[in-house]
Formats: sequence, C-alpha cells, structure tokens
Amino acid sequence: MNGVNSVTISAAATAFDRIASSYDDVFTRSLIGRAQRKQVWAKLLAAFPPGQRVLELNCGTGEDARFLAKRNRSVVACDVSPSMIDIARRRDLTEGRLANLEYLQLANEDLGLFFSRGHSFDGAFSNFSGLNCVADLGPVAAILATLVRPGGRLVLCLWSRFCLAELIWYVLHGQPRKAVRRISGTASANVAGTTIPVSYPTVRAIRRAFSPWFRLESRSAIGLFVPPSYVEQWIRKHKKFLAHMESLERVFAEWPVLRGIGDHILLEFVRCKP
Repeated sequence: MNGVNSVTISAAATAFDRIASSYDDVFTRSLIGRAQRKQVWAKLLAAFPPGQRVLELNCGTGEDARFLAKRNRSVVACDVSPSMIDIARRRDLTEGRLANLEYLQLANEDLGLFFSRGHSFDGAFSNFSGLNCVADLGPVAAILATLVRPGGRLVLCLWSRFCLAELIWYVLHGQPRKAVRRISGTASANVAGTTIPVSYPTVRAIRRAFSPWFRLESRSAIGLFVPPSYVEQWIRKHKKFLAHMESLERVFAEWPVLRGIGDHILLEFVRCKP
C-alpha cells in the first residue's frame, strides 16, 4: 500500500467512524434508504443462491450481510471503519447472533489477506457507494479475481456519473454547482468534518478495471425515480409519491439510457474462467 492510499484509507475510516452511530437512523431505516435497498436485495438474492459463501466489501452496520445470512447465505462482511464494524457486531446482541456471518475490520485494498490465507468465495458484492471512495479500482478487481471462483458473481452498487433526480433537485433549489458536481468524475465530500476524495467512474471505466477477470453481464439504475437520500424530509410528507416512484423504478430501471442516470448504478459481473 503506498503512502497516498494509506492517507486516503485513514481519512475514510475516520469519516465513517464519526457517522457510524447515526448511519442507520439517517439512511438504513429511512424511507428512501429502505426503498433503494429493496431493489439491491432482489439482485443479491438472484445473484447468490442459498448455500453460497459471499464476501461483502464496505458492509457498514451489517444490514445487507444480516439480510443474506438470514436467508441461508454464508457472509464474510468487511469495512474499513472500526466503529461501523463495532455496531454491526453489537447487532448480534440485540437481534440475535448468526453463525454464518462474520465481520472483519478490513480495507478494500487489504483484501489480499484472504488469498494469502487460502480463502475463496462463490461471489462478492459492495453496496451503496463504498467503491466510490477507491481512487483506483484496478487493484481491488485484481484481488477479487483471486478470491471469487470462476462463474461466481460480483454485484457492485456505485454512485453514477450523472443523476437526473439530483440535477433537477439542486437546479430547483438554486444550487447549479451541486447539480452538476458528479459530471467531472471527481469531487471531495465533507463527511462529519473530514474531507475524503470521491470518484464517479463511468461504466466503461469500471468494466475496463475489472477485465479481463470479470465480464459485465447486466446493469440497472438504483434511485432512478426513487430520489437520493437528502430528499428524505420531503418524501416523509409525500409517502404516496414514493410508492409511485418505486413502481416506476421496477419497470424502467434496466432500460438503456435510463439505467445510467439514477442515483446509483448496479453492475453485475461474472468471473471469467482462467
């Protein structure tokens, strides 16, 4: 790991440590958070059949890991933030321990530790933008190629390069710079007083980073009609509107062009044979 990556990883860990205690209230249990997560869960269940062993990157407080573990998938869930992992583990005490679920504090860049110890997985996934905090996806892809068996699935949910709902929201609120902040491909995010670099790679760039080990099989929008999380207060006053948006999303999320302009884009790869 080089010095620049070490600084970036340390900053990300500090930032997410600071928001760990409020993350579930702000997003996981929010109306928008639940709506967007339901879309991802449907994809995860289809990608990873019961009985498979799955690696999760950027697990946060363990919501997705627990969901899969309760449905007979074995999950090893990792996150760079000690506080996120601590909260995830504490859920074992309040919600019940799951024997097929393990948490590890581990940065994406250090996943090679699994390979050195002889671990392998049927598939892997990363939900809700954890990989947008990785400056270079190539090394992560190379590590995952050593961990995921041929034919295994890789499901990645990242912030998209262009979000139509975000553009409309910020233009209507007189903030044109925020409306187009993703288009350059890079930005800085202030997370609880810590500045971390964020990238918005194109699908072409992501596919290039993961080839020749993985083949892109499908893509869909997450948050095409369901708005980004910062619209939560408005949505709480218009719950019927959200229900309509969820219905539209189920119909149009995989349509060409539309699938690339949601809040997130969900990409499903297949591990190629050596």
